[in-house]
Amino acid sequence: MKKNPLVVALPVLALSALLLSGCGMFRSQKAWETAKQETPLEIPPGLDTPSTSAALVIPEPGANNPTANGATARFGKGGGVIADGFVINDTIDNTYRRVGQALENGDIGQVLAHDDDAHTYTLSVVASDLPTEKKGFFSSMFNGKSKQTADAPGAAPHQVQLTVGNSGVKASEVRAQGDAAAVAKVVDTLKGRLGGS
Repeated sequence: MKKNPLVVALPVLALSALLLSGCGMFRSQKAWETAKQETPLEIPPGLDTPSTSAALVIPEPGANNPTANGATARFGKGGGVIADGFVINDTIDNTYRRVGQALENGDIGQVLAHDDDAHTYTLSVVASDLPTEKKGFFSSMFNGKSKQTADAPGAAPHQVQLTVGNSGVKASEVRAQGDAAAVAKVVDTLKGRLGGS
């Protein structure tokens, strides 16, 4: 006995219509009307957000245009100028003094000038723009510690401006501005020694 195609197609069509319309049966059409406005988040008393005025540096137009093969190239001899920093839970004067003590060794860079009133240091930092290969476990174990960035290929002195400013009621912001590699070296070393966040 041969089944009529209408007998098979009709239940399949009814089942399809039921499945497709089933999602809308359980949803409220006016759920957005019952939503309530929540109060905005507030900063707790005694805390303050760090300054973001110099957080972003806009690069020059065309500074990262791809070449014919798709690679990006640097313009000029060195890397770009960036600003980076961290926050320490201490007064400005104490932080400025602690930064000065950390710079006394001369292993971060040479202090060219300092202004006690403006809480600034001008440093000459030797850093490489080229990425250095990180030694493996066995290489560092048998060949000693890795050398400083001054020994890296392409290392050159770069000027870095270091500023200690206010960041809230009981916090200070240490901000470095200059060549990207030099700023990274200064910020990472100072952050490790002073315990910033």
